[in-house]
Amino acid sequence: MKLGSKIHLYSSVLFAALLLAANVTVYMVFSSMMLSREMNQLLAETEQAAEALRSANNNVAVNELLRAYVPLNGMLGWVKAGGGSGVFVTSGSETELSLHKEAFYNERLKEQVSIDGSRYGFVSIPVIASDGAVANVQATSSLEELMELLHILRLVLISVSVAVLVPVVISSGVLGRVLMRPIRDMTGTMRRIIRSGEFVQLQNKGKSRDELAAMGETFNEMIALLEDSFVRQEQFVSNASHELKTPLTIIESYSSLLKRRGGERPELLQESIEAIHSEAVRMKTMTEQLLLLATSRREWKANMEVVELLPFARQAAAVFSNVYDREVIVEGPPDERCEGMADVDMLKQVLFILLDNARKYSRETIILEVGELRGESYLSVKDKGVGISAEELPKVFQRFYRVDKARGRDGEQEGGAGLGLSLGKVLADAFGARLVLESELGAGTAATIILGQAGELPERHNSREA
Repeated sequence: MKLGSKIHLYSSVLFAALLLAANVTVYMVFSSMMLSREMNQLLAETEQAAEALRSANNNVAVNELLRAYVPLNGMLGWVKAGGGSGVFVTSGSETELSLHKEAFYNERLKEQVSIDGSRYGFVSIPVIASDGAVANVQATSSLEELMELLHILRLVLISVSVAVLVPVVISSGVLGRVLMRPIRDMTGTMRRIIRSGEFVQLQNKGKSRDELAAMGETFNEMIALLEDSFVRQEQFVSNASHELKTPLTIIESYSSLLKRRGGERPELLQESIEAIHSEAVRMKTMTEQLLLLATSRREWKANMEVVELLPFARQAAAVFSNVYDREVIVEGPPDERCEGMADVDMLKQVLFILLDNARKYSRETIILEVGELRGESYLSVKDKGVGISAEELPKVFQRFYRVDKARGRDGEQEGGAGLGLSLGKVLADAFGARLVLESELGAGTAATIILGQAGELPERHNSREA
């Protein structure tokens, strides 16, 4: 059974059960109140008759009083103890009641009885007559009018229940369809995704904030996450196939050259080995960067902590200098106190990317400046290389974008794959930092990592913020 049909069925059955319980309760309470009212009224009338009959001193007076107090649809009797013949007076519509056997009761009695299939109220009150004898004043009153009224009430309740259940069944069906609409939309969207292979989100209609709306929003977030992961996979495959093609071609060419002429021309051996090694290192670095960029941002967990920036910068500069045999001078505040909030590993990776760019595009000493500006700490990597033109500066954070290859040191083909600054921007965003690139063509470049909230840096000729 479909969920909409279950909602329709269960809601209809539940409402019918509640309506039945309510109607039964109403009927029982009403019938109990009315029967109690009739019996109390009969008791009150019988007590009045008993009070009058106490003073009766002969049978004639008893008969007259019985006729005066007899119920409209019943019988009133005077029964003495000891078994004597009692005196009974009936109304015109209940003459058959006098044919029933009389009985004497020592205690007051009030009950409902059934006589010949009809309901009656019966009351017996013991009294002491004027002659000292003990007698019962017994009253019997028909309850058939009340039974007829209760029968009409049952018919009314049944009719109303049926009249109410029809729109309830219809409305529960409508409710089931309304509740199932987001689920049907979600199912239809999933099927469209399966058929077309495209990622489609639900169209949120209205401003409802219920659980179904929350489910739709969660579904859209999931689709967005899947789409992002799918796009990253496609980008990784496309980028890898595009960027790895060149180094693989170079390696293949030099390998073929060695295979054909390596024995004849020994001078080609060293050149080929260096070229193959250089391209292999370049492929390794590029692959690591591509894999990191292909990772979903949700998987990046920034472990924020307070970092003493000056010792951090000195350690990073020492490691970099030892690896690449380049001088890096660290400049900082005189008191050597400068702190910032960051993920140490991510910050170190961004800093190495900036230092590596400065190494590639300049021959002079690299400056690593540590400082604080308007309450914000920063690390700035400065070089005196060829710089970047104002036209190209806005594009440097684009993936695989590379400026003119002549920008390398003295025209050397030193440029990378165009992934470094793109990766640096993504990493900086991951731990809440900002990456600012400022450059002047022919004068050099300053790449700054700003920790914390946005701040202003000293004006330079050209600048670009990520």
